[in-house]
Amino acid sequence: MLNRKVISRLTTGLLAGMLMSSALAGGVSLGGTRVIYQESAREATLSLSNTSDNNLYLIQSWITQANGAKSTDFVLTPPLFTLKPHKENSLRIMYTGPALPADRETVFYLNSKAIPSVKKKDISGNTLQIATQSVIKVFMRPADLPSTSLDAPKHLTCKVAAGNVTVTNPSPYYVTLVGFTVGGKKLPNSMVSPKSSLSVAVPAQGSGTVIFQTVNDYGANTARQSCG
Repeated sequence: MLNRKVISRLTTGLLAGMLMSSALAGGVSLGGTRVIYQESAREATLSLSNTSDNNLYLIQSWITQANGAKSTDFVLTPPLFTLKPHKENSLRIMYTGPALPADRETVFYLNSKAIPSVKKKDISGNTLQIATQSVIKVFMRPADLPSTSLDAPKHLTCKVAAGNVTVTNPSPYYVTLVGFTVGGKKLPNSMVSPKSSLSVAVPAQGSGTVIFQTVNDYGANTARQSCG
């Protein structure tokens, strides 16, 4: 484990890939915790703001598939740009790939890395520069789905058996579960895919009422609900 003495000897460096749970990377904040890309739209946009007083950031963005592989089916404009203190820029997201399933959403992930600039006077000094990376979901939403995303949580069903809770989502939307508990035992935040089921282990083979909140299109938590 590095102590302070060791860290003080480090010359200018870069620690990349430090993922943050919120849509905030260093002094750079993203204008949302998710992007809803409507199939009928040519593009989606996301704002990025530099909230710091002094730091200039180099912003690099790209899209990955659910398996983590980089996707070549999107054009991001601009993919690389600088963001001055207290300034804002918009990232345009354009899908150029093959047709996606028309009966359900498809999820991708937007990665945005904020790399702080280094002042010339600090290059030869003992400084540590940290690049931070935010990752948010991009939901590709087909047109003319038979229900709304607001209705999706209402249709979830749950079953607790053999130390697991299985959540079934018959809707065409991804549903993210937060504040997820079974019999009062806390479970990790989870996302149930459209027209699919997800099983999550319950601590100590617990049982009881399944309670959760979901995250809506605006990134806000919905009211707590039980599931049977």
